[in-house]
Amino acid sequence: QVQLVESGGGLVQTGGSLRLSCAASGRTFSDYDMGWYRQAPGKEREFVARIRWRGDSPSYADSVKGRFTISRDNAKNTVSLQMNGLKPEDTAIYYCNAAVAGINVYWGQGTQVTVSS
Repeated sequence: QVQLVESGGGLVQTGGSLRLSCAASGRTFSDYDMGWYRQAPGKEREFVARIRWRGDSPSYADSVKGRFTISRDNAKNTVSLQMNGLKPEDTAIYYCNAAVAGINVYWGQGTQVTVSS
């Protein structure tokens, strides 16, 4: 089992920045690729960003490329999402995720991000 706890969400104005963090406990953190997903009201949960277990090969949804940066610290069992240039359409609950071989295995409880126009 891996427990994931997100933090860092909040209310920010358009163009502002937030940094989300996800703390993992349980099984070996470096066994997992880590990612962020988000779900806006009335919409499906969607992929935001992912980083491989070694900390290389980050990937991003087209909608956040150039604005968001994912990183991880395997020594501290954390993964972060730096979000710059936030837009109202980024408003959603953001979820931390752990995956193995492309299969999403564990999810956090989510943290709310609200971007005001």
